This record gives sequence, structure tokens and C-alpha cells, in this order.
Amino acid sequence: MSENGGREEEEELKMEEQKKKYEVLMWGYLPGVLSHKSPLTSPVEVQLPDNGIDVQSWKDVCGGGCGFAMAISGSGKLITWGSADDQGQSYLTSGKHGVCGKSFLYGLIYIVSFELILLSFFITKFIKETPEPFPLPTEDPIVKAAAGWAHCVSVTEKNDVYTWGWKECVPSSKVVANFVSGGSFEGDAIRKESVPTDQESPQSQGSKPIGGSVAHQDNKKPEETAKRRRTMTAKQELESPPLADESLSAPACIVELDPGVKITSVAAGGRHTLALSDVGQVWGWGYGGEGQLGLGSRIKIVASPHLIPCLDASSHGPDRSLGSPQGSITTGSQKRKALGSYIKSISCGGRHSAVITDTGVLLTFGWGLYGQTSPRLVDAPILENKNAKVVSCGARHSAIMTDDSKIYSWGWNKYGQLGLGDTIDRNDPCEVPTDDCMPKNVACGWWHTLLLAESRP
Repeated sequence: MSENGGREEEEELKMEEQKKKYEVLMWGYLPGVLSHKSPLTSPVEVQLPDNGIDVQSWKDVCGGGCGFAMAISGSGKLITWGSADDQGQSYLTSGKHGVCGKSFLYGLIYIVSFELILLSFFITKFIKETPEPFPLPTEDPIVKAAAGWAHCVSVTEKNDVYTWGWKECVPSSKVVANFVSGGSFEGDAIRKESVPTDQESPQSQGSKPIGGSVAHQDNKKPEETAKRRRTMTAKQELESPPLADESLSAPACIVELDPGVKITSVAAGGRHTLALSDVGQVWGWGYGGEGQLGLGSRIKIVASPHLIPCLDASSHGPDRSLGSPQGSITTGSQKRKALGSYIKSISCGGRHSAVITDTGVLLTFGWGLYGQTSPRLVDAPILENKNAKVVSCGARHSAIMTDDSKIYSWGWNKYGQLGLGDTIDRNDPCEVPTDDCMPKNVACGWWHTLLLAESRP
């Protein structure tokens, strides 16, 4: 085929792709989407913004945090919806949606309470939240985005990284150390401050003394620490969403990295963030008390991006050879070769992280009390002869898309985040009904799930 012929075919494929219409479906806990605040137990289509931005289609889904969802529109606008400013997370995190304030609504209900039809129309017409572009300080198209419990991070087409939300997750200074070259923490790279347990709300954090140091827990015996974590109450685990304190949130700002670093992908955990560069290096910042930043120690707060030594053979211990027969001796250079040359994919859980190398090796670090570092095959009859193409995890549920464009989910389902029409937990994968569309990607938020799908003719 001639060069011109190849270009023509490429242009035709691009035009065909542009003609396709993509939709986003949602299910699970997204307060403000419905007037009665009930969870969505089955897939519901997300309406595109009605302000003239990308009225044709969506580009991708990004999951979301506690009560709010994120997706990317056709031209690269970051679209958010879900929590309003008076519930769930601060509008600085999720975007300030909604048409009226709570007090105004209560007054209006009082005035028109005798007109039930008018009231019903008002609630249906105005109380549902409309997805809107998030006000980032850039016009560059967004290509990737992710959300943690109460913070967000995004990457632009020009490889710039923006982050906002919970203040401890927003970097406060430039890079001050390079761990690959044996550097150490300096200056304000670490903030010693009182921090809440994972998944604790910003508001509950605000009720504690701010700025005071706390005793480091590393000197406790491992069994004591494990016992303490096992006895967490349901309240601490936050099975119901908290209110937020706006004063503890930071507006969107650009993340300063070393000159020449180009970020292509990001991932957000409960209170930590990872960023992957175009040359396969991983940078991390935020809370590292469980080792989820992979820096070799359980440092509470890392206030600036640091290079994580994912492929440093010495960081995996002298006696831990990966993929070698028991009893064999593996040198550092052999181990490094087995691990790979660069990182090609990153992911964050609430308190742990995972990366995949170019050789297909999976590396995990962080909290593993519930087996997060102990992978096993999901052996379910419904997945027999199925090949997983996309996998995503929420706070306590998982979803996959197979190569035949089917969606399966399992796990905790209190808020309908499995999309199966009920709120019953599932230990085994179940198929999510998507008969009217062709799934292209799936992304789990904290307590909800988003699906990008091509509309059927």
C-alpha cells in the first residue's frame, strides 16, 4: 500500500470514529443526581452538559470519589457531577453543581406545599444535578483523570498535571530528592501533622487539633497494629457519606516536577497519588503511612512529588527473588532484568498501590491486611472462556469488561454500585445488563460505577 493510501485509510478510520456516538452510564451512590438521594441500582444514562460544550459525545470515563463522578467529554473537558456543595465532598473537589441552596429549597417547598403538582415538577426539573465542566485553570484538553476519596488529579494533552481537593493530597513544594540516586528527604518534603484514619471525612479531621505532631506508630508491634485496624468500627469505615469542610480543600493547581518530565497517566488512592511519565517512571505524593508510596518507609505525609524506585532491585530485599525456583540465587542485575526496564501501568487502591512493568510483572506496595498483596485467580463459572480486557476497582467493589464487551461486577453493593438492580452483596462476578449499548470502558468510583459505551444504531 502506498503512503498516500495509508494516510487516506487512516483519515477514513478517524472520520468513522468521529461519527460514532458514545454515552456514559452510571449506577451506585451519587447524591444530588436524584431528588430523593437514593442510590442508583441499575445503569442510568448521564446527560451531556447543556451549555454547548461537546453536545455530541463523550471520550472516556474516570470513575470518581466519594459521591461525585468524573468523565471526559469529546473535546477534552473534564466533566463532574454528583455531590453538591452542601453534601458529600466540597465543591472545590467535585465541582459546584445544583441550581439552588438548601435553605432556598426549604422555603420554596413551604410556599408551594399546597401545590403538589407544581412541587413535583420543580423537584424533577431543577433538583437533579447536571454534569458540568470542572473549572480547571487551563484550556488544554484533558486526556486522563482520577479521583481519590476527596481529591482529584488530571493530565492535559501537553502533559501538565493538575490536582485539587483534600489539602494533604495537593503538593506544596518542588521535588527535593531523587530516591533512585539515593537522595533523602529535605526541607518541607514531609509534613508532620495529625492525620485521620483512611476514608475519614475532611470534616471529622477538622474537629481534631490541626498542626500538632502525633507519635509515630512504627514502634508498635505488627500484631498490635493489625489488631487495632481489625477492630475499626463501622463508623470509622464510613459506610455512610460524611459532610465536608471546605476550609480543608485546595483549589486546582499545577504539579511542579523536574524539568523534562512528561506525565501521561495518573492514579489516585484514598489520600495518595501516583503519576506515570512517558519514559516509564513513577512519581508519588500524599499520605504514605501504609507504605503506599513505595519509598521504603511508612512516611506520614510526602508533601511534594518523589520518584518511586519501582525497579530498584535492592528495594525488594536481598533474599526475595521474583520468579526464581526456591533455593536458587539471583543476582541484583538478574532480578532487575526479570522485573523489567520501565513501568507501563499504574493503579491505586485506598491504602495500597500497584504497577505493571514492561515485562508484565505486577508489583504492589502498601496496606495488605485484607490480602491486597496476595493475588489469586477469579475462578467463576460465568467467566469461563472469557478474557478480561479492562479491570477497575472501587472502594469495596470490582468491575471488568471482557473482550466480547460484557460487563461483570462483584463485591460490596450497599449503594447499588454493582448495577444489578438491587443492593445485595456479591462474592462472585455477575453480568451487568447493557443490552442497549456496546461497552468500551468501565471505571469504578468510590461507591459507584461508570460505563463508556457506543450507542447502538
